[in-house]
Amino acid sequence: MTEQPALDDIDLKILSELQNDGRIRINELASRVGLSLPPCLRRVRSLRARGVIKAIRATIDEKVLGYEVVSFVSIQLASQAKPTLEAFEASIAALPLVLQSWRLSGEADFLLKCVAPDVEGMHQQLRQFAAMPEVRTIRSFPVLGIAKDAPLPIPGTFSANGT
Repeated sequence: MTEQPALDDIDLKILSELQNDGRIRINELASRVGLSLPPCLRRVRSLRARGVIKAIRATIDEKVLGYEVVSFVSIQLASQAKPTLEAFEASIAALPLVLQSWRLSGEADFLLKCVAPDVEGMHQQLRQFAAMPEVRTIRSFPVLGIAKDAPLPIPGTFSANGT
């Protein structure tokens, strides 16, 4: 694996600005980070090519699109064998209402973020998970509200005590 160049202060400023406003115009971004347009554009392209910037996308309110229920679902598999993990991941990848899936260490093997149009839709999802031969146990956690939704902290922009 090729070692990537370290992120300097300008890269960190670019990342901070893009997290705050993914639609910022490149000339405004360049101005905010203290660069002219061409080097700023090169840096943004480099950050994308290196995989530092994985995506720039809109965050959409689920309810506006009719998804009234957001839930987290923890899944414990029957086995930790590689074929079991791969089969479960393939099954989850095919489900459009599973938005994110994290593989975990500990009591649960996966944590899924799911949406559903209503409580019955959420129950249907849980039944789908239960029907998967790889699944041993399921725990669901319906979301009542979001207490915090923050961008990733950029090193150098906060103190050790979290402020």
